[in-house]
Amino acid sequence: MENKLLNTLTNIGLSDKEARVYMATMALGPSKVQAIAKAAEVKRTTVYVILEALKSKGLIRVELSGWKTLYVAESPDKLESLVEQMRHQVKKTLPEFSALYNLHSSGAFISYYEGLEAVKNVYEGLLRDIKPHEDYLVIGDLNQWLEQDRDFFLDFTKRRAKLDINIRILMQESPLAHEHKRLERNFNEIVKIMPPEYKLTTNMVIIPHRVVINQLTPPLLAMVIENDNIVKMNRELFEMIWKSIP
Repeated sequence: MENKLLNTLTNIGLSDKEARVYMATMALGPSKVQAIAKAAEVKRTTVYVILEALKSKGLIRVELSGWKTLYVAESPDKLESLVEQMRHQVKKTLPEFSALYNLHSSGAFISYYEGLEAVKNVYEGLLRDIKPHEDYLVIGDLNQWLEQDRDFFLDFTKRRAKLDINIRILMQESPLAHEHKRLERNFNEIVKIMPPEYKLTTNMVIIPHRVVINQLTPPLLAMVIENDNIVKMNRELFEMIWKSIP
């Protein structure tokens, strides 16, 4: 019976020692700490802390008898109130739990990478993971993108051009962007130049099941988002911009 009651108390959120102290206090009636510690088989110094925790949960009260401080267990009816508080807390935080579950259940995660070498590794991952005939969509400023490491990203562009993928790029307007568009066939790309009023400080790459956002201004960093809904939304935004530019 005692084990059953202890299990019930731990199932509603009490620790093992809290459950034992509460049970001991109920069995003893108004008692001093020393008696409670002995009955619960918990160190006296620990019992003081546990009694304070049980007081905060409304399961223990203090009574003064002359010069003595006695601890008294509240009615077990208080346990129902404790369960109701837990139920209310779960209900209150349920939207956050649901958001976390939905993110995880879609196989999604968000990762941050800081520094040039980490950013370069993110781009290498794009080439490694994209499959033939898939779309590789880019929105960015070619000048700033290359300035991160011109030799690496020029080589990256050449290696990307050799893949059998569908590359479309929305570039911020610049002389270099126009030159790159003139050579787009050499790089296996279709390029559109955005109106000059657009000023970008990040480079975005969208492939199936992944969005990469690369901050082009210091500190250099990349954020990788793998969430089907976010990928779909960014792809649709890309298509809207793409169709709006002749």
